[in-house]
Amino acid sequence: MSKFNRRDFLQAGGSLVAASAIPGMIPSAFAAEPVKLGLLHSLTGTIALAEASLVDAEKMAIDEINAAGGVMGRKIEPVIEDGASDWPTFAEKAKKLLDRDKVAAIIGCYTSASRKAVLPVLNQSKGLLYYPTYYEGQEEDKYCMYPSQEATQSVIAAIEWMAKQQGKTFFLVGSDYIYPRLCNKIAKPTIAKTGGKTLGEEYVPLGHTEFSSIINKIKAAKPDWIYSTVVGGSNVAFYKQLKAAGLGGDKQKLLSTVVSENEIDGIGKDNAVGYYACMGYFQSIKSERNDKFVKAIKAKYGQDRVVGDPMQVAYNCVYLWKMAVEKAKSFDVEKVIAASSGLELDAPEGKIKFHATNHHVAKKVRVGRARADGQFDIVFESGVIEPNPFPKL
Repeated sequence: MSKFNRRDFLQAGGSLVAASAIPGMIPSAFAAEPVKLGLLHSLTGTIALAEASLVDAEKMAIDEINAAGGVMGRKIEPVIEDGASDWPTFAEKAKKLLDRDKVAAIIGCYTSASRKAVLPVLNQSKGLLYYPTYYEGQEEDKYCMYPSQEATQSVIAAIEWMAKQQGKTFFLVGSDYIYPRLCNKIAKPTIAKTGGKTLGEEYVPLGHTEFSSIINKIKAAKPDWIYSTVVGGSNVAFYKQLKAAGLGGDKQKLLSTVVSENEIDGIGKDNAVGYYACMGYFQSIKSERNDKFVKAIKAKYGQDRVVGDPMQVAYNCVYLWKMAVEKAKSFDVEKVIAASSGLELDAPEGKIKFHATNHHVAKKVRVGRARADGQFDIVFESGVIEPNPFPKL
């Protein structure tokens, strides 16, 4: 059999497992094929400002895992696709990853619209998605894991903290899609419960760049706080125009649940100084685990790279999948999902733990104020908040 090569053996109906049992048949390096992991994000389009950096974090996690021996003895092979900030494209690429590339799981999506587009594909192909972005809740899909904060974990904590500061009047501004509208649906009764008042609520299309009309309404209303869920490239225009109108961070209090360090890199540090954000993670967290993570990012991608919340959660997603596979001792999607119940990870943000049944995680959230260097001073940290994806509103 010495002249009977690997390809001949497989074409004859053999298997790598069987072949590996024959001494000298196949080198041990070929004993296990790589396992494919899909990375599906907007690398182009208006959401790329917020989303493209997630791929870098996922690739770093994959490299770390491969350097340590892979997953169950198999190297991870990333298959990267561009959702192009277009929801039908996300669905198309997810189908390609699952049906043609046969990936074991997908780490992907950013907006809720992209995730919603992918869910039917997951259910049809019985594929598994790890969704690395904070989102509005109101969902529990069998084939989706949600390792970031759902809205009650960030919005309620943020509004309650804001109301304890100076003033209780709010003006809500968001991009016009699922996440901002449902976040505001949670924010408004929370504002009322704190004794506060909502003075205005405005939405703009994704990619919108002209905020003068809304800014005039804000100036007329004179709110203590702007609560912003404007996403992606629109924030470049929004923050610049607020500052130009005399509503910069030194004059007007604004808190966003969608602007991390990565977005500030695109918005411009000068335009974001003094504004607040509520996230599960900030790069400025002081811990040995986070210091190691940040140093690794900078060593791999350059000392100027910054790390935002979704980027850190994207990194966590790869490790959560690895841990579930190893706990299940299988790449089978159903077994990986079952093994995820109660799974705990010591992440850069701190310990996070999957809920026993609802695929979300218990975690802390924090409020930070943007500095001139684009980092955040953490001014508030919650206790561990259990996920509540279906709150009574």
